[in-house]
Amino acid sequence: MALNAIRASKLRSVLTLLGVVVGVFSIISVMTAVGALKGTIESAMSQLGANTFVVQKFSISFNSSPEERRRMWNRRDITLAQANLVKERVSLADAVGISVSRGGRIVFWEGKRTNPNVQLAAITPEILITNELTVKTGRPITNDDVNLGRNVIILGAAVVEKIFPPNQDPIGQSVRIDRSLYQVIAVFEKKGSLLGTDQDNYAVIPLTAFFHAYGKDRYSLSLAVKALDKDVLDDAIEQTRSVLRFARKVEPGAEDDFGIFTNDSLIKQFNDFTFYVRLGVLVVSSIALLAAGVGIMNIMLVSVTERTREIGIRKAIGARRKDILAQFMTEAVILSELGGIVGIVLGIAGGNIVGVIADADTVIPWDWVLIGMVVCSLVGIVFGVYPAWKASTLDPIEALRYE
Repeated sequence: MALNAIRASKLRSVLTLLGVVVGVFSIISVMTAVGALKGTIESAMSQLGANTFVVQKFSISFNSSPEERRRMWNRRDITLAQANLVKERVSLADAVGISVSRGGRIVFWEGKRTNPNVQLAAITPEILITNELTVKTGRPITNDDVNLGRNVIILGAAVVEKIFPPNQDPIGQSVRIDRSLYQVIAVFEKKGSLLGTDQDNYAVIPLTAFFHAYGKDRYSLSLAVKALDKDVLDDAIEQTRSVLRFARKVEPGAEDDFGIFTNDSLIKQFNDFTFYVRLGVLVVSSIALLAAGVGIMNIMLVSVTERTREIGIRKAIGARRKDILAQFMTEAVILSELGGIVGIVLGIAGGNIVGVIADADTVIPWDWVLIGMVVCSLVGIVFGVYPAWKASTLDPIEALRYE
């Protein structure tokens, strides 16, 4: 009977459902997209090796203000002398790697070239350990390469695929970046794409070769420090912080003029940031559901008025107050649930489309699906109880007289 009553006023029912659909769609689509992207983004943030933290000029924050970003830009660069001091004095470090990078490079080989988007990184050999970079073929960069300033290079798989034929071994070949020639000594293991970004579109050279090509004092260095083990990670961070504050002459009580982050701290910041995004969507969606509930109450009151004579007839042939109450409550809940189901289906589809675009796995947030159905039921019950009560208390004699 509830379904027949809804079907009898199709247009009115559809318009009432739209509010519920919009509210539920907003929640489910965002939660699905966040769920689909979460694992992929956490993987993107976990590029460091185990027990490793990074020290660099800029702090990483997902919600930093323009003023904070301006202060970070004004910080002094981390110099090679400061990096070497950390390398010498941090006793809790298993390895300290030094690196700097420059994007937008083009790699040339015998008339072929890459797009101008190759990331060129300059490193000391320890970076291969701290960042767990794996060489597929060839040999890694060594201390001799750094000390002698050799123009050698390790290419990412995407660079190799772009400029070398499939049957050409790149090792031993000479490639050019800007005005410098480099001999290829190795190729990195392929990683694939992540969030639509090719992780293999990079090349690595010794730190001193980078200085010869681009200058020593124009770039701030980054440090990747691998602690002896997980238990001393926090102590290693504090030890590194103390050494750098001393080397950079930071006044006691003043805040650090450099940033330190780990995989866990990045993931925590991301989760904190998305929490507020989800909270904002939840508030806006709740307002939409509230408006939808008012719409459901309105259509049910109109329905009671239109069906007053029907209610009188039912009561006259024996229907009790609770029967009438159950009938109209059921109509309100079904109306709300139908909107919820449509919103959930559209939300899951929309959220996973975002995930597919970003090369993430498709997911179904079963917890939020359940929450969405419960919320829709509550909306139907809360906003349907008054019209149902009004219908159940109609006097059957007066109802039968109603025209």
